[in-house]
Amino acid sequence: MGVSLLHYRPWRGRFHGTGMSVWPIARIALWMIVRRKIFWGLYAMGLLIFFMFFFGQYLLAWAQTQISEETIRVGLRRVEPQWLIQTLRDVLKLNGSAETYRNFFWYQGRMVIILQALAGSILVGNDFQFGCLPFYLSKPPGRWQYLLGKCLAVAVFINLMTTVPAMILFVQYGLLDSWSYFTESSRLLAGIAGYGLLLTVCLSLMLVAAAVCLRRTVPLIITWAALFFLFPLLARFMVDRLQYDSHWMLIDLWNDMYVLGNCFLGVQHESLGPRQPVVYQAALVVGVTSLLCLIYLNLRIRAIEVVK
Repeated sequence: MGVSLLHYRPWRGRFHGTGMSVWPIARIALWMIVRRKIFWGLYAMGLLIFFMFFFGQYLLAWAQTQISEETIRVGLRRVEPQWLIQTLRDVLKLNGSAETYRNFFWYQGRMVIILQALAGSILVGNDFQFGCLPFYLSKPPGRWQYLLGKCLAVAVFINLMTTVPAMILFVQYGLLDSWSYFTESSRLLAGIAGYGLLLTVCLSLMLVAAAVCLRRTVPLIITWAALFFLFPLLARFMVDRLQYDSHWMLIDLWNDMYVLGNCFLGVQHESLGPRQPVVYQAALVVGVTSLLCLIYLNLRIRAIEVVK
């Protein structure tokens, strides 16, 4: 039977190197997630925190114009303008400082962790569970292109919920304050990008490694919850209640990334509290954890038998 009778169409596009195979792997992984309604539901819940910071700055600007009034109406109650300004500026830190973006990354990161727990098995675990990985590796793309494509897909979710909204808040505050804010806070913008890059690299590697190891959704959610919800509670209990050494805080990986993120943003380490680990110790734990995940992924994928 001739090839033409099989209805095969010859490829008429331009051939690229194997390095470009990262993009179709990432595109397919993204499509597998965005077509699910639960993703958009969780993404909308994550944007609620962003809207709190976004509209909170407008509320603060409006309260400053009402400073001469005795009371103003906010929702169903009347409050003093000075009290509202102090609450938004000093308590919630909606003042455009490094603490503003530090708090945003802290609260928004919780939604990122929940979204990753649900998306990990779909992005990577199914490839191992249903035998799709040999198909990928039997083609010209190698194991590093496969890993990079999956991590790139995870990175898109992380940055859409953290880095991009934080930069929108940065632009918004500069427009509400003055144009000098952009020039005087250029280091702050670099800190936002650095914090986002830190979360992207570390969380991507840990999620892909956990998904490769566990594969199924329920075990992945349990493990992910233990890492980022149970271990923080355990670390706080051991350090604050049992008065153990502050080095036990290092078992909380989310807090370790929080300490490094504050360093990127230029926040003084002393403002984090007396029982926080030193920056280099947090960097060492995060770096070793990411390296171990990378080594595990390399060994696990190399063990896949592929016939080319």
